[in-house]
Amino acid sequence: MRTHPAHGDSDLKRLFIHNRALHDVRTLAEIERIERAWIVPRVAELEEGTPPLASRAEWKEALDGLLEKESAGTPAGHWLAEEATRDQLAYVVAEFAPDGLTEAQNFFPAVPRLPIRSQMAVMRVLIDEFGCGNLQQAHSQLYLDLLAELGLPADLDAYLDRTGDETYAFLDVFYWLTQRAPHIEYFLGALAYLEASIPSSFTVQARACERLGVTHGRYYTEHLHIDTFHRTEMQVAIREYEAAHGLDPTRLWVGALLLSDLIGTAFETAVARAREAA
Repeated sequence: MRTHPAHGDSDLKRLFIHNRALHDVRTLAEIERIERAWIVPRVAELEEGTPPLASRAEWKEALDGLLEKESAGTPAGHWLAEEATRDQLAYVVAEFAPDGLTEAQNFFPAVPRLPIRSQMAVMRVLIDEFGCGNLQQAHSQLYLDLLAELGLPADLDAYLDRTGDETYAFLDVFYWLTQRAPHIEYFLGALAYLEASIPSSFTVQARACERLGVTHGRYYTEHLHIDTFHRTEMQVAIREYEAAHGLDPTRLWVGALLLSDLIGTAFETAVARAREAA
């Protein structure tokens, strides 16, 4: 399977590596430099261009509208589900391996920034991500099973030079959202969107696995089930945050729009490159 050219040491690749390393003054300065040039202005632009929302109910209505619009899918998603070859599916699986192999690890720093009842809702999501302590149920283990069946490496380092900046952007943003974003509502809105969107979006990969006879497509089908519960838990987390600290619903919406753009761009780019690589 041919891959797109290596990306070398791009800022977003270095940011991913720095975020997973022990920080010193130099690496923290590098992290802040990259984020100032990348995500800080992007969020500011979204805030400036987003009409303010008046309430949590209005945020929920806006989120439901976005999800309904996206549920129609895209031509890229239809192609992957119904036309991609096994090698082309494997290309997309490899592109998102840095996410699957580190799933939810970048969410934990948000917990100390939340009130206790909101923490509990987020932790219920995280416990599921790690299989409730059962290795065979952990989402990263399910991804390892999928990689093995497709003949792909199990080692995260094998993917660092082959992963596109669009995917790194999706990965890197949660490190900023949980640790350095000035308002934790961005994180709550982003994760609420992500958990609510996956039961629809992962039907694409689940269908591709079924059609191509990939037996370890459970990574995707498990999300179709469990993320319906996570969607509810994230709304609980937001409600409890509001009860304890008040809430800016516009920041929730900015977080959702940000994640929608980043994950959508990463997926569309991965599919386009899979088609080119065939």
